[in-house]
Parts: sequence; structure tokens; C-alpha cells
Amino acid sequence: MPIRRFGGHRSLVSHSQTPKLSYGYPKMNISRSGYRVFSANSTTACTELAKKITERLGVELGKSVVYQESNTETRVDVKESVRGQDIFIIQTIPRDVNTAVMELLVMAYALKTSCAKNIIGVIPYFPYSKQCKMRKRGSVVCKLLASMLAKAGLTHIITMDLHQKEIQGFFSFPVDNLRASPFLIQYIQEEIPDYRNAIIVAKSPSAAKRAQSYAERLRLGLAVMHGDAHHSESDMADGRQSPPLSRTTTGHTGLELPLMMAKEKPPITVVGDVGGRIAIIIDDIIDDVEDFVAAAEILKERGAYKIYIMATHGLLSAEAPRLIEESAIDEVVVTNTVPHEVQKLQCPKIKTVDVSMILAEAIRRIHNGESMAYLFRNIALDD
Repeated sequence: MPIRRFGGHRSLVSHSQTPKLSYGYPKMNISRSGYRVFSANSTTACTELAKKITERLGVELGKSVVYQESNTETRVDVKESVRGQDIFIIQTIPRDVNTAVMELLVMAYALKTSCAKNIIGVIPYFPYSKQCKMRKRGSVVCKLLASMLAKAGLTHIITMDLHQKEIQGFFSFPVDNLRASPFLIQYIQEEIPDYRNAIIVAKSPSAAKRAQSYAERLRLGLAVMHGDAHHSESDMADGRQSPPLSRTTTGHTGLELPLMMAKEKPPITVVGDVGGRIAIIIDDIIDDVEDFVAAAEILKERGAYKIYIMATHGLLSAEAPRLIEESAIDEVVVTNTVPHEVQKLQCPKIKTVDVSMILAEAIRRIHNGESMAYLFRNIALDD
């Protein structure tokens, strides 16, 4: 036993009796830190998805206040401690996209300065995802947003059905791009009578891979629509064919390259037999619905007797509800990645599929350090 001296006297003290100094601090919890789930949106309609996710997780929604000041500046007040915890910020994107982006950035930075351990953004519909390519003399805004999120403090993102899967390369941190196809396929099997008599339709050749994946899983046929009165996204000019400024030169005039003929799309045609069948058009985003309405009219002319639209993100901007209601479309099925309760009141043809289950499971697995492979089982790259 060690011998210690106290005031000139010797004392025998065993190691088990050696006093431990705590300096008044509580004993540190060496187990895995907890987590909190916050909603970064100031509108009630946009917090519905966050509430469903927290109910599935069995936790309470984090206490915070997100609001706009009189000069429209965004302010965020976090009402509880987040130090050393995994924080998940759920942000659904309403019509006011720029305000939602600022709310997410400000909340992420507030949590970062509050010493959160990890800040994970749950952004089911990633905004500006269509601006992921250079157009004319514009910019790749999606890349800019990815950099802003990283600078604000996000360390991970959970999203769903990115418009282009290559967008994941814009980020300097992990991105989990979940898929809504299992839920939409389940809806087709359970809610569409006689779906075995259906045919999957790609609205354009660029959507053929996604539609083919659905067709193979449902063991159905595939039809592809070609031709359009409007220019598709892939045909938009990028500005590189612009003529140079006219100026007089006395030297070399440059090479004479072969002249590239301009594209001219034919009228809409359908490759595949849709006569006497249910036509199910598959896409990732449905926003302006003019193209879908025109496609539905063509399919009706070709003999399809019912027409469904299936999409992950139902933005349904502008006059979309009225156009859908007046069109040949029988039903539009979208997930709740974007709030659209107002549009559903205007058009009873719009139906919603809940995807909160997979988002909640993704949160649980990331916090517990479990593999995400289970959420991607039997998922092809084209889904």
C-alpha cells in the first residue's frame, strides 16, 4: 500500500480508497451522444413532413423559432442546447424557394456556432437542381448552393431523387440520394385497378431510362414519346455557337469549320402501342404541366383510356391545378417532399404518397452509424 503524509503523520491508503477529484463537474457520459431534429421552415404547411418524421422516430421536434423580420431578413433562435449532438435539419421547399434556402443556411450556421457535433440537412427536394448545367452565359447555381451549404456548416445531406445524379459531385461532404420509386411502384400495384393492363410511358427520350426501370419492375411494356413543340432542357442553347464580334482583320480569318445544321423536332409521336391501355407517365419533377397535358392528349388520341402521372416532386406551380383538372389526365400522384395541400384543394386529381418512413429510417441509421445499403436494396442506377 502507498504511504502518504498528512500534517507530519503517516497514513496507509489503499488504491481503492484514493479520493477522485471531480472539480464540481458532472460525470462525463462516454456513451454515444444524442441527436435532435429541427425544422428550418417558418410556415406551418412545410413543417408537416418534419412532424411525421419525428413521430416515426419517437422524438420531439427541436425547439426553435424561425421567422422573417419586418424588413424580410431571416432570423433563427435555437431554444435548447445542441452541444456535441447530431443535428438533423428538415427543410421542405415551398414556393418561396429563396426564403427557404436562407432559413436553412441561417439555421445551419446557428447550430454550427452552438457547437453541434454534426449538422445533417434533410432536404427531400433539392432546390435549383435543374440549374446544374451551364446555359448560355449563366452559371451552375446548384454548385453555388452546394458550396454555400458547406460553408454554413452542413456535414451531410439526405435528399431524394436529384434531378441529375451527378449533382452529388458538387458537394464536399457525403450525400445520400434516396429513391421514391418503391413507394410509387407500391401505389401503382395497390391503387390502380387492372394495372397489369398498363404501359409505362416516357414523356421524352431523356426520361426513357427511368421509365424503363419502372416497366421492368412492374413487368409492363414501355412506350416513349418523341418530338415536342417546345425545346427540352437538353436542347437549350449553351451560347457557344454565338458569332464573334464583327471586326475587321487583315491577318488570318480563322478556320472554316463545317456548318452544323440546326435541330428541328418533328410533331409528337409515340413509339409503342398504348391503344386500349392505361398509360402511366413517369418523371422526377412535375412543375409546369403544359407538356404533361399535351402528352396526355396525344395518348388519348392513340387509344389510351386512362392516364396517370407519377412524379417524386410535385411543385405544381402557377396554374398547374386548373390545367390538370381541365385536362385528359385522370390522376397525378406525387410524394410529400414538397407541400402541396393548397393545390390538392384546387384539384382533387392530385394524390399524395407519404415518404416520411424512408427519411426517418435514414436519420436513424446515420445517427447510429449503420449502413445505408438496406435503403438502396434492389435500386438500380436509373431509378
